[in-house]
Amino acid sequence: MKNWTLGWWICKLIKVGFSFSGEACGDSVMEGELLLLSSMIFLLQVVCGCPERCHCHSPSNSVDCSQQGLAEIPSGLPPQTLTLNLQDNQIHQLPALAFKSVPQLTTLNLCNNSLSNLTPGVFHGLQHLQVLNLTQNSLHSLESRLFHSLLHLKELDLSSNNIRHLPTTLGEPWENLTVFAIQQNRLQQLDRALLESMPRVRHLFLKDNLWKCSCHLLSLKLWLETFIYKDPESSQVQQLGATHRAVPRPPESHSAGEREHWECEIKPKPRPANLRHAVATIIITGVVCGIVCLMMLVAAIYGCTYAAITAQYHGGRLTQTNEPVKTEGKELFDSSPA
Repeated sequence: MKNWTLGWWICKLIKVGFSFSGEACGDSVMEGELLLLSSMIFLLQVVCGCPERCHCHSPSNSVDCSQQGLAEIPSGLPPQTLTLNLQDNQIHQLPALAFKSVPQLTTLNLCNNSLSNLTPGVFHGLQHLQVLNLTQNSLHSLESRLFHSLLHLKELDLSSNNIRHLPTTLGEPWENLTVFAIQQNRLQQLDRALLESMPRVRHLFLKDNLWKCSCHLLSLKLWLETFIYKDPESSQVQQLGATHRAVPRPPESHSAGEREHWECEIKPKPRPANLRHAVATIIITGVVCGIVCLMMLVAAIYGCTYAAITAQYHGGRLTQTNEPVKTEGKELFDSSPA
């Protein structure tokens, strides 16, 4: 309302100024008056460019339209707006090119509205947008190229919706995206290609979804392992209900569905040992294997030697036993009557 009051005073000054100029100089100042009028109109547009139900902050070029019960994007937004807050309204749908009047926008907050679907091209023209907040809406799915024009996007928050599926790509590769939040949705799986299109992501929020532990989740598991151990100090991921640094055990009283949910937890792997430890492990393993092989060789030689000696011993006794039998038989044959 302060902006409208200031505009009213400007209009009064214009009227007084023109009256004074007309009385003093007549038609000779008409050209100057037209120039002054155009300048004043431009100034009036800048001063009075804030929508009636919004609050504009000129130093920061921000417009706050939150908690106003709005059902659509307000018209008359200042074109130099950098931050637009539309949180806590009743916006159900956004048309294509909904923000064409604010092309310089860098931060857009649409949290806690009633958005169930986003029209393709709704964010077209927002080439400078860096932060997009779509939390606490009713989104079910997203088009594959919905964000293709947001090349400078750094933070995307899709938390607390009803998203069941995300496509393999949401536009061009996001070279600048560092924060990606899709927690508290209804996702059962997530394609690895989508995460690979975010090479600079550092904060990833995946918890409180309906993850289904199956082979389709394996690629996500492998990507998460690479992501966590690639830069453990600067990377942060919250996955399936807990951070990767602490994986609590579910209580015994949980239902079968909850136990299955906890079984999907990706267990942290130990940090790889350094080169010295690895070499020492290899040497010790080689020595142990060599000793085992030597013992097996000695046991084999001992077994073969024992078997040979035993066979020779039993063979000698058998020969000695057979010789008296042959001699006795010969004597009986000689003593028999002709």
